[in-house]
Amino acid sequence: MNNKTYAGIPEEYSKLDSSKIVLIPVPYDGTSTWQKGADKGPEAFLNASENMELYDIETGTEVYQQGVFLADAVTENSSPEAMVDAVHQVTKKYIKRNKFVTAFGGEHSISIGTIRAFNECFDNLTVVQLDAHADLRKEYHGSKCNHACALYEASQNTNLIQIGIRSMDVMETTVMDTDKTYFAHEMAIDDTWMDSAIDQMTDNVFITIDLDAFDPSIMPSTGTPEPGGLLWYETLEFLKQVFAEKNVVGFDIVELCPNETERSSDFLAAKLYYKMLSYKFQNESVDDEYDNSFDNSYVNKNNNSKFNEDDEYYRSHVKFYRKILFTL
Repeated sequence: MNNKTYAGIPEEYSKLDSSKIVLIPVPYDGTSTWQKGADKGPEAFLNASENMELYDIETGTEVYQQGVFLADAVTENSSPEAMVDAVHQVTKKYIKRNKFVTAFGGEHSISIGTIRAFNECFDNLTVVQLDAHADLRKEYHGSKCNHACALYEASQNTNLIQIGIRSMDVMETTVMDTDKTYFAHEMAIDDTWMDSAIDQMTDNVFITIDLDAFDPSIMPSTGTPEPGGLLWYETLEFLKQVFAEKNVVGFDIVELCPNETERSSDFLAAKLYYKMLSYKFQNESVDDEYDNSFDNSYVNKNNNSKFNEDDEYYRSHVKFYRKILFTL
């Protein structure tokens, strides 16, 4: 990759020591089983980012001024296990430097490494997965580090919440926690899914987004597109709430499979990444030091049930107070 800085930002905002944010590209596509090309995703994402306006209208911020260090790409590809280990080590190295660490893949198997690092560094971690696929196989094609296994380890070791699922193998039903899984067909007719999912999160949250979570009408360039996915503004509404109410400690975005004749997907990925940074830092001054501690005194305690169908009073009041929170 020839990009000198993320989004072409001035070098003064891209130095490691002064940057709050680290971006790790992982151009890996070793285990994908249908359309190849996710290894080209990070480069396409970075090129699209250079053509993006850096003022975010919604938050009124220019988040790049918080500093974004573009790390060297993780290029280990001798085996899926070696790649996961390399991603794990690099991610953990930057977390220990008190950075807000993000990664861009590459296929979803890279997330085994990122999640492992965050789970070792943060107590009581929730992993929020936006995805078309469950990715809960314990092993696939002879490897536990296959893209089809991307969230299995997280399902065993973290509080995993799955959003937008609409394709899976029957074997995965034996692993899945259906009370913390929000299937696309349910979300289409239940407008309480956002509140319900947030109620089940712990304070520390890592977000992993497989771009096939989006509907192919707005994100066609991904390895395994599935109809019936998320749309742009509902996704941003959900992410905005998560960033407002929880301590999002990091995130990754995966499975951009660029197409030379279709560049809007590259730009959606670039815009999504920048929006998430904007939500994370919208209330922080550029001069503030980055700190992953979190004051959760105003947040309701976690509600372990998926749906409170008999408590309309509770749900209406949660929505009311959240609206107040977002206007503060």
